[in-house]
Amino acid sequence: MEATVAINWVLACYVDDVPENGGSCIKHGDEQIAIFNFTRRGEWYATQNLCPHKQQMAISRGMIGSSGENCEPKVACPFHKKAFSLLTGECLGEEELVIKTYPVMVSEGKVFVGIG
Repeated sequence: MEATVAINWVLACYVDDVPENGGSCIKHGDEQIAIFNFTRRGEWYATQNLCPHKQQMAISRGMIGSSGENCEPKVACPFHKKAFSLLTGECLGEEELVIKTYPVMVSEGKVFVGIG
């Protein structure tokens, strides 16, 4: 039987704080979280901000786009061009790197990130 993890919804920022088709970074406790407003898709995503490739806080400044036949949403690190799925956090290259992803909820102009 799988354990259910409770999600704590944390107010991260306001919709206007995140550029269209871009990202911003917030700090929650000791973690930096990258939040993406993928307006071309009408979707929001959140991941860790730390790029696991060279251990730099840079993911929020990466370019977002779509990849493959399924048009999977992705972000590419601005320094090293390693691309990660915004859905699963898996590296879309040959490396076995993974970034943490978070659920996102937008309500009344506010962006919430699920910490759990």
